[in-house]
Amino acid sequence: MIRVLLVDDQPLIRSGFRALLDLEDDIQVVAEAADGREGLALAEEHLPDVALIDIRMPVMDGIEATRRIAADPALSGVHVVMLTNYGMDEYVFEALRAGAAGFLVKDIVPEDLLHAVRVAARGDALLAPSITRKLIHRYVTAPLPATTGAALTELTGREREAVALAAQGLSNDQIADRMVISPMTAKTHINRAMTKLHARDRAQLVVLAYESGLVTPRNS
Repeated sequence: MIRVLLVDDQPLIRSGFRALLDLEDDIQVVAEAADGREGLALAEEHLPDVALIDIRMPVMDGIEATRRIAADPALSGVHVVMLTNYGMDEYVFEALRAGAAGFLVKDIVPEDLLHAVRVAARGDALLAPSITRKLIHRYVTAPLPATTGAALTELTGREREAVALAAQGLSNDQIADRMVISPMTAKTHINRAMTKLHARDRAQLVVLAYESGLVTPRNS
């Protein structure tokens, strides 16, 4: 059973998501919150697998709530998916760096919402190729300073190759095809790179790949 926490200041959004999620046999909404502070407290109480958190809320916004969840070892099993009204909210990049596993637009179709919750529960990032292209554009127009260059020296050549491919939006299966290895080996390379770079999840790994210079818009 996938346990979900809903955090949004709009009751209609919460009730709509809850009605949809509770129809599924493998998903259960365990709690709802109207702001980030309440959401953080409920995350500590219920330890959900997935927390769907609105970016913009009163009292404590979603980014700060996500940052605190990501910093708490007791909440390491909570995968945060940010909710936004727009496909490219100005805070999306900050949210990813704060520890979000990805983000969803609130007018998402039901099938995609259910798929996203299951993907996040597995620990995978919600970074579609279209979102990755926008990440690339972000780094073309406003590159961030390198912060993990030294840590890259700890990666093996194959790990660096796998990370670079992940940063292009490829799945483990696609990485395996490109590198001519098994999907399990591809997943191992990604997991080891995440450990070495102290990335909470695949989404942060992609951000770090760009911030560190391992991937640039020219080679992605």
